[in-house]
Amino acid sequence: MTQFAPKTRREILEMAAAAGLTTAGAGFVLAGSGGKARAQAAGPSVADLMADSALIDVWQGSRDAPVTLIEYASMTCSHCAAFHAGTYPMLKSKYIETGKVRFVLREFPFDPLATAAFMLARCAADKREAMVDMLFAQQKAWAFSDKPLQGLVNLAKQAGMSQETFDACLKDQKLYDNVNQVRDRGSKFGVDSTPTFFFNSKKVSGALSPDELDKQLEPLLKG
Repeated sequence: MTQFAPKTRREILEMAAAAGLTTAGAGFVLAGSGGKARAQAAGPSVADLMADSALIDVWQGSRDAPVTLIEYASMTCSHCAAFHAGTYPMLKSKYIETGKVRFVLREFPFDPLATAAFMLARCAADKREAMVDMLFAQQKAWAFSDKPLQGLVNLAKQAGMSQETFDACLKDQKLYDNVNQVRDRGSKFGVDSTPTFFFNSKKVSGALSPDELDKQLEPLLKG
């Protein structure tokens, strides 16, 4: 599996500043996790998927929604950014806001830059969802930039984060460890590429168009 897993928080800053890790965001996405979704057999139960983890889930929708949809994503994954630009708005308006789906996005960073971005989103506290949206929407401005950390600083400041808060966030070893624990737990559920989705207990790997999302959700909502 093509995955970089630095052992310490310090390596985020050291490795993210290296040219080879900042210009190939899509390269950290495994082959086959792109254009066409691949349905797979039933995975772990919803109870197992939603059990307490190292980080508290930030979920959207109704707790009593008939479908729990979990997305494992990497912030430097171009296919994840494409899903959030092209399909997520429909998911939100048609399914989340109508109480049909409870949606959770979980951290599955493939590289230190993605880990740093997820840490910043967590440090945004109640603005985490908005921070994730902004990071995906402006992915090219930081993940594919010659100066990715400066790009992250600029976006963090747009979200109201000071330079001091930015620096303290990326020095938070406990947060760094917890993000990686979420990723490692995802690996135990069989996640090895991004984006990977769990529709209740059904695992689907790869990008999803609005039509493909409908095809996955409608049978579950009829049942």
